[in-house]
Amino acid sequence: MPGARRNQDRVAGGDQRALAVQLHLAGPLEQEVDLLGFPVAVALRGLPWFERRLGQALIADGRRGQAEKLSDRGAVRRRERLRRLEGADLHAGEPSGFGQNRPVTSARDLEQGYTLPWSWYSSEELTHREQERIFRRAWTYACPAGWVAERGEYAACSAGDVPIVVVRGRDGELRAFVNVCRHRGSQIASGRGRRETLQCPYHAWTYDLDGSLRAAPRSEREQSFERSDLSLRPALVQELGPFVFVCADLDAPPLDEALNGMPELLARDLDLDALVFRERAEYEVGANWKIAAENYLECYHCPVAHPGFSRVVDTSPGDYELRPGDGVWTQLGRSRDGNGSCQFHLVWPALKVNVYPGPPNLSIGPVWPVGAERTAGFLDYFFGAGVSAEEASELIAFDDQVGREDAALVESVQRGVRSGTIERGRLLLDSEMLVNSFQKRIFTALS
Repeated sequence: MPGARRNQDRVAGGDQRALAVQLHLAGPLEQEVDLLGFPVAVALRGLPWFERRLGQALIADGRRGQAEKLSDRGAVRRRERLRRLEGADLHAGEPSGFGQNRPVTSARDLEQGYTLPWSWYSSEELTHREQERIFRRAWTYACPAGWVAERGEYAACSAGDVPIVVVRGRDGELRAFVNVCRHRGSQIASGRGRRETLQCPYHAWTYDLDGSLRAAPRSEREQSFERSDLSLRPALVQELGPFVFVCADLDAPPLDEALNGMPELLARDLDLDALVFRERAEYEVGANWKIAAENYLECYHCPVAHPGFSRVVDTSPGDYELRPGDGVWTQLGRSRDGNGSCQFHLVWPALKVNVYPGPPNLSIGPVWPVGAERTAGFLDYFFGAGVSAEEASELIAFDDQVGREDAALVESVQRGVRSGTIERGRLLLDSEMLVNSFQKRIFTALS
């Protein structure tokens, strides 16, 4: 019930217990109590220790008998004043921007073009929930297939906050495992390379390339130690052309379903199997991952914020196509000189796939939260075999410039939504339909 604090203060009539309630109405609702005959929501999570104690005392007080609560005339009068508030607009009369733009409470608000509550972009608690409910259940790009083409080659990656290792077995099969030792939880592999086994750097527990535990020093001294019970946890893995995808959830839908027709769209402009990996660019930005994704999902800002990009790509509404889909959001455009097209796809939740006008090229890579207000990511750049180093470097530099411009934008947005002065925004559903569709998917995933 954000914004109700000053109104509660005005009607509390000096009652210290009611005043304590108004001090605790800004956080997530913990539970509701009947205080002086009026249902009051008391927020406890995320508060300093002394404020939590006040809230806990309120809850205890709310559970006492009605006769005790109404034992004095002052309490009776305060109860009557609080009852008159029932159904009143506690936001009425507040300064503009504080409480008048209320946070989303249903999918209907999103249908009307309102954004998710801006508090969702700075909440550590919500970020943990997103890791569990979104990133751990989704497919994501891991690495170039060429990194794990030979027997014994491995590459470490992640699916959100879950470390994964992809390895080519001695039998030639590509496998993926949760990259966590079954002993004390250390990550086993880092980077990429080639090995006969996977050995934990902490206590030298050694795993075969099929994930089975081969050796654990001193385990023979234990009365009961079953190596067969301590294999690495498997993860899903699949190759598609020159790309490797992984998913930490063994019950996830197939990769084809997650990509939802995107490879066929890419094949209109590219021979995926002919692409060759050139280089990887890693980055971090000081913004929530959803802000980074939403910025990617619209080019409404391009004429203002990306002058170089807008000189190359026609971003006018009639020529720049937006296609919302089930888990894949697509933007299609053409170069202003008419000699090339471009595609930009976001695969749920935050995998970017880019194709620019020019020689055969594709960049692909995820972003993921490293905190409520910080996002990490990388892009792997692929080019046709005949593309020169100079052409590739020119396109990568062009994309890097767009990325720098976007970093400044999303960090500015983060500072704005963090301020807490406004509770949500209003989208333009024609130009920002992909942002709206993405936010609906977030709302559904977290509800």
